[in-house]
Amino acid sequence: MSDSTKILVIDDETAILDTLRILLRREGFQVETAVGGQQGVARMEELRPDVVLSDVRMPGVGGLEVLLAAKELDPSLPVILMTAQASLQTAIRAVNEGAFYYIQKPFANDEMVAICRRAAESRQLKRENQALKTEIRRRDRGDAARPIGRSRRFLDVLRTAETVAPTDSTLLVTGESGTGKEVLAKYVHEVSGRTDGPFVSINCGALPESLLESELFGHTKGSFTGAHRDKQGLFEAAKGGTFFMDEVGEMSPATQVKLLRVLQEREVIPVGATEAVPVDVRIVAATNRDLEEEIRRGGFRSDLYYRLNVITLHLPPLRDRSEDVPLLAAYFLERFAAGRGRAAPALSQEAVDALAAYDWPGNVRELENALERAAVLTAEGEIQVATLPARITERAPQPLVAATLPPNPTLEIVERAYIHWVLQSESGNKTRAAEVLGIDPSTLYRKLLRYGMESG
Repeated sequence: MSDSTKILVIDDETAILDTLRILLRREGFQVETAVGGQQGVARMEELRPDVVLSDVRMPGVGGLEVLLAAKELDPSLPVILMTAQASLQTAIRAVNEGAFYYIQKPFANDEMVAICRRAAESRQLKRENQALKTEIRRRDRGDAARPIGRSRRFLDVLRTAETVAPTDSTLLVTGESGTGKEVLAKYVHEVSGRTDGPFVSINCGALPESLLESELFGHTKGSFTGAHRDKQGLFEAAKGGTFFMDEVGEMSPATQVKLLRVLQEREVIPVGATEAVPVDVRIVAATNRDLEEEIRRGGFRSDLYYRLNVITLHLPPLRDRSEDVPLLAAYFLERFAAGRGRAAPALSQEAVDALAAYDWPGNVRELENALERAAVLTAEGEIQVATLPARITERAPQPLVAATLPPNPTLEIVERAYIHWVLQSESGNKTRAAEVLGIDPSTLYRKLLRYGMESG
């Protein structure tokens, strides 16, 4: 949720308006109020809020009329209706007319705040979906494809990548498997001065040493059994462009020496040749290994590491950028739908919560596969939580804080314990806790959902 999220509260009781104004402003919302439905509709057209929170029973213009006016003004505007006299018929009509939620008075403060947050996030997601559709159209035209994400850590990496893209400096992209290292490398290529040249990639861990050398550097006819003709290596094939070398940490020591020569001399010697061939290429290497640890173990050359590590771009795992999950999910669903010539299915709120709470050991690649499966299994309507893979929805319950920490606690255990401690120190006030933690309130809310702490 953005700090600029604007909520319009409509009620004919000023005491309710005052209570909600204080409550929601304390939680970081911008709050505007209107006394009665008629004034509410007028202010709605003037203010263009992100969320409308309205009483149902008001003299003159009631909550259902407010709902209809809101949907006419903006079909994507979420409207939360509240009433002290719950009626099943009214609730059904409200839902059929597109109400985001129907809550009964008196309400619990935490419940009201949580619903408003969900409504604000729904609004933001719909806006981002529209932006994603525009992005997909741009990609179809061949424009530069900017990687998807809005978390602070991810955007920091992206900004650094955009800053260094115009240079020819060698880049080292690090991160767990599935975090999108090749996607980032392609983006660097597309916004660099080499965009008219080729983007060539190879997985250094997928080929045996002898074949890898031939692929990288080329070979001459007769240089080994089966070499029936001269073969151009990928360094030469990438002339004027970018060469992406994935899993560079898997290279043998002998191949590392030859790669070091390429970086130092900007030339290659094909297998079986005696003369060097100059190369004009920007190198982007990637690894999911800790190369400094590999150097200590003797598995990777320190001189090669320093040549590759001119500029490092570290992609955080998806579990550390959970606010990006709904945005990435929407993008994948739009892309799958475009490929099948149909409208993209939406995600139910329960499915969004499940996706945000999952740890994603396979990172963005795992999310993409899970969404493709869900899209195929959903013929029409929303994707429900039951359609997601069982590993995402059937997580084993974990204690909030164990009595004793394990000898080597994971980052998740430490983070969960720290959030719990900060919340207790701030008497449960999530806004103040988010300030202490140095994160956005919406990020804290997602972490609370993920750790099963939202009711605490």
